[in-house]
Parts: sequence; C-alpha cells; structure tokens
Amino acid sequence: MPVNPQDSRAPAGEIGDGLASSLLRAGARQERGELRRDVPQGWLRCGDLLRRPKLFAEWRSLLTGWLSDHHGAAPEQTAASYVMSWYLHVPAYVGALLLHHERRVPSLKPEQLAFGLGPDRPHPEGMAVLGDSFYCLPTDPGSVRPEATVVRDERALASVLRAQFVGHAAQFVRAYAPGTRLGRRMLWAAATDALDNSLWWAGRQGGTAEAEGAGVADAALVLDARYRPLTSASTLRAAVGEDGRRAWVRRRESCCFSYLLPGEAECGECPRTCRR
Repeated sequence: MPVNPQDSRAPAGEIGDGLASSLLRAGARQERGELRRDVPQGWLRCGDLLRRPKLFAEWRSLLTGWLSDHHGAAPEQTAASYVMSWYLHVPAYVGALLLHHERRVPSLKPEQLAFGLGPDRPHPEGMAVLGDSFYCLPTDPGSVRPEATVVRDERALASVLRAQFVGHAAQFVRAYAPGTRLGRRMLWAAATDALDNSLWWAGRQGGTAEAEGAGVADAALVLDARYRPLTSASTLRAAVGEDGRRAWVRRRESCCFSYLLPGEAECGECPRTCRR
C-alpha cells in the first residue's frame, strides 16, 4: 500500500532530488543509449504509436529494408518480432534501470515515454522520460517531494514496477496484435522477456559479478512468480559453461524468428528448441 506523508512534504525546490537527477545518475551508469527529459525532433512518443498503429507498420517497413540490405531477406515474422521486442524494451529498461540504481520507479505510462531510433539500425537508441512523478522507499532523500509516492518496502516497489510495466504492455498488445501474425501469447511472452532481461542487464552493465548478481536479484524480486498475463517467473539461472565457469543464463519465453534469416539458426535459449 502506498504511504503518502503529506504533512512532511515541502516545496520541491527546497529539498531532496527529483526524477531528473535520478535519470542523470542512472544514465551515466549504463551503456544502452542516452536518457533524456525531452523529445528531440524525429523521436517517437510511445503514446502516439499506441494511438496510431500505422506507425508500427511504418517502423516494420523501415526494418524490412534494413534486414534486406544486411541479410538479403526480410521475413515478415522476423520484422514483426524485432519491433515487438524493441518497443517493449523501452518501458522495461527505463523501469529496470531506475529500480536498480535509484530504488525508484517512474511512471511508465505511454504518454510519459519516448524513444529515438538509431541512425544505422532502426532500434531504440535513446529514451526519454517525460514525467516527474516516481515511487520510492521511505528512506529516499526525495520522498517528501510532492511528486513522490512512498511505498513500504522493496517488495512493494517491485510490485509497482511490475504493475506499471504490465499496464503499458497491455496497451501495446491491444494496439500491435491486429497488424501482425503474432499471437497474444507470443506478445506477452515478449513482454516477460523484456522485463526479466532488462532487470538482468541493469546489473550486468556494472561489469562485475557482484553487480550482475544484483541485477539477477532484482529480477527475482520483481518476477518471483508468474503474474498473468506475463508468461513466467524470472527464468534466470546459474549454469556451468564448457570452460567450467559459472555464468548466469536465461531461457527466452518468446521467439525472435532470426532463424528465418538466411544462414541463421535458432538462438541458444530459443523456446522452440529448449525444454520448458
């Protein structure tokens, strides 16, 4: 349950640090594209895409051209799957990054997020968080800011992240499913992959086993069980490689259909070939 200490709040300019400061700190500690507070010309607003699904068709067309140029073919399912996964990565990664580094969860509503496509490959290379509100713990220095909602503990914060992401993903599934041959189960499997993988990556980018382990712990906290319509709990597990070293791996829930490209095979953790 959220706890809103109204009596202890003071004007935002006088105390603590807000979401903008969190984004600066978290953005400097990751390597998967810039984080912004504005929407540069040419960027895509998530809300616009969900209101106008034809924008997804334009994105898939752009990707189809890129796949043809680089692989000699562009299967429809491959392009649809790439766009599906790339889009879901945006709210998942923003949420995972702020949870991991700041123990905060921003609003992940489509109207509050935007992204820019890379110049060499049409995938999200930068992301923008447009709102100011966030959820945090009672010990957060910004907990008395008017835009903060305080929750009791880390488990409650994880629940907020999961709910925020699922709410955004549900809107995506409704908008995206009619224009592709991907079923709703596949779309929710991709959403599960996006969240689990983003939580893992937020820690993995720290470059140490301890940092990666912290990301795995975040994934276990947020996805400690299957929460429908997500398709599984976290599938991260420790495995021993051919060199005898232990490493974290995860089983994918969704298929990227890269094997349909000329000369490509199924991914190592492809759900088409791995035992469930």
